[in-house]
Amino acid sequence: MLALPAVTADRLGMNEPRPLWQQLAGLAVLAAAAALSRRQPLASFALTAALGLAATPALFSVSYGPALGVFAVLLGLRAPRSRPAVTAFVAVALVGTARIALVGVDPPPEWLVLTGTLLFGCVFPWLCGRYWRQSRALAEAGWLKAARLEDEQRHAEERARLRERARIAQDMHDSLGHELSLLALRAAALQVSPGLATDHRAAAADLRAAAADATDHLHRIIGVLREDDEPVPLAPAGESVRQLVARAAESGLPVRWEEPSDTTAAEVPEPGGVTAHLLHRVVREALTNAARHAPGAPVVVAVRNHAHGTTVTVTNGPATQEATATRGGSGLLGLRAAVTSVGGDFRAGPHAEGFRVRAYVPAQRSTTSARQPAGSPAGTLTAVTAPFTRARRRVALGLGAAAGAGAVLVGAAFGWYAYTETHSVLTPAAYAKLRPGTPYDEVAPVLPDREAHDPPTDRAPAPPAGGHCRYYRASGELLVSIDHFRLCFDTPGRQGRLISKDVVPGVGRPDPDREESTENGGPTR
Repeated sequence: MLALPAVTADRLGMNEPRPLWQQLAGLAVLAAAAALSRRQPLASFALTAALGLAATPALFSVSYGPALGVFAVLLGLRAPRSRPAVTAFVAVALVGTARIALVGVDPPPEWLVLTGTLLFGCVFPWLCGRYWRQSRALAEAGWLKAARLEDEQRHAEERARLRERARIAQDMHDSLGHELSLLALRAAALQVSPGLATDHRAAAADLRAAAADATDHLHRIIGVLREDDEPVPLAPAGESVRQLVARAAESGLPVRWEEPSDTTAAEVPEPGGVTAHLLHRVVREALTNAARHAPGAPVVVAVRNHAHGTTVTVTNGPATQEATATRGGSGLLGLRAAVTSVGGDFRAGPHAEGFRVRAYVPAQRSTTSARQPAGSPAGTLTAVTAPFTRARRRVALGLGAAAGAGAVLVGAAFGWYAYTETHSVLTPAAYAKLRPGTPYDEVAPVLPDREAHDPPTDRAPAPPAGGHCRYYRASGELLVSIDHFRLCFDTPGRQGRLISKDVVPGVGRPDPDREESTENGGPTR
């Protein structure tokens, strides 16, 4: 396919005809470049560029221009580095400039054609190939990253599922532990009630011991599922702190609600919010610990509202009854993690002869955050695709700059080409009026401003001895082979006389017989 333009361009008159050996040599070079294009794309491009420079100093030719663009695309697609390609482009520009300076007929337009061909026919296709290569690499990396993100998301979901199970279990532990503690208090009250038979008292004592053992077993079985710094679950509590204190008092726990002097200071947030639930959990855990570790001790619950949050304090005195031996739990550690996670403050420790738990919970607007965490899959995907997006943008800008520069240069070169070609046209009517022997001053008014910049000297007959010939186009048609007129004068200056005129037919055009008289009376074409 790359050889097709090289074979048909001469036949269609889009190139000056070349000898057969030159066409065969060009086809051999294209075959070698095609054979090397996969393993040595730079060598393939260099061979094609050398072939184009050998055909024309301006690099642009219909025969080898398509092959040059194709191998430039393959160079960008298959070459991993860009520096060798840029070096090759610079080398082609330097060699082409040197050839134009040495053998060029009209250097300015030829240099513009060379620059436009180099940018629009080499650099731009090369950038397209690099963009294609980068797109394939990014697509492959994207699929790998997508698979990795799916694995990470699957593992994250599994961890979240296990963590949620642990939280549910811990919530069950806290809730059931509190209820079992209240059940033990009711059994203790039943045990010491007057008028109860001895066997009933023993049964009440057994019930109290069983409730305490059940609380300890519940902690050992479910409490191990929670990490030490894991926050308490934030499910709705279902009851207010006042209702919790009242229910504990009804169960026999000596607890009282302390009313402050300022009635607004005791307003507790409505149940269902984060603040109200945390306060409920703090009070419930503190009451449970007081019932287990300090039975019979009086407990005081106080709530204070502030400008930006709420403080709850649960204080119990020394135990008045013998406590059942139980293992230490991690409830306070979980509460500390939960309170500090929302920006609050939690303190628990001995106070006077008893124990005090104090928690400050700032006001919370929402239980969830709309901001994506940095380690979430969405955040990770954004961090991964950002460099790819910037790389695509850089390549797109490079393609746009190359296309724009190439379009400007090619447009300027074509405009210059059209200007020079249309201003070197000698009309057939004016040519027919010219007679050999006419002084140059009489011929000059009908001659165009410029001479043909690429005269067909290889197809023209031998010039007369001592003659100085000039070539002019017979029409203003562009990008096709047309007839040329050759006028030969005896001296190069304005003092000479016309000694011969000839018609050089274009490639593929008929060769008309035009008998003209020369200065010596011989026929000419």
